[in-house]
Amino acid sequence: MATPTISIIMPTCNEEAIIAGSLHNLLAITDKSEGIEIIVSDASSDATPDILSSFPVTLCHSAQGRAIQMNCGARLAGGDILYFLHADTLPPETFVDDIRSAATAGKKAGCFRMSFDNNHPFMTLFGWFTQFPFLICRGGDQSLFIDKGLFLRIGGFDETMLIMEDYDIITRIDRLEQFHILETAVTTSARKYLRNGIMPLQMSFGTIHLMYALGFDQAAMIRYYRENIY
Repeated sequence: MATPTISIIMPTCNEEAIIAGSLHNLLAITDKSEGIEIIVSDASSDATPDILSSFPVTLCHSAQGRAIQMNCGARLAGGDILYFLHADTLPPETFVDDIRSAATAGKKAGCFRMSFDNNHPFMTLFGWFTQFPFLICRGGDQSLFIDKGLFLRIGGFDETMLIMEDYDIITRIDRLEQFHILETAVTTSARKYLRNGIMPLQMSFGTIHLMYALGFDQAAMIRYYRENIY
């Protein structure tokens, strides 16, 4: 069986402060791996595209919105597996082998566990919960790998969703294939928690989860997000 190729797709929007460091770290991990491509789907109005031009990545210019951007990147992807990764999240050193081992074992989609780059007890607790197979414990920061054929079969991300698009696609995956949580963990930035306050932000996220579960429309959830999260 041929080694599965992987397309890493990273949506960015005004990430000039961190994108160079993120790509340096990602390229250091993937440097010795064959069959890997990196596609950055960018919707920035700052210097992010200029910074990206100095890296060996494929740049996709996109309208803003993670679902739109990730679909844009997926359309350019040549890999057998699509791996969606946020710009402020670093995958584990073994992520390429982890994903390929999962694919070889027949796992069509899944994510990693998650830890934060901050050792506050609450941040550690939030990361600990990501090992459990409950939708409320999921999030885009855990990254997402999915067989390209399955991605096309479910129609990709729902571009009408500007928020909670990650929960929506996992729900649709679960209808067709089991969603797997791998043993290793990505490390994601705690910058939004530090900016908003740990507990206030978690309460805001909880409110958005409840709104989603109760069937609130996108406009209401986005309005709440913009009024409460910075």
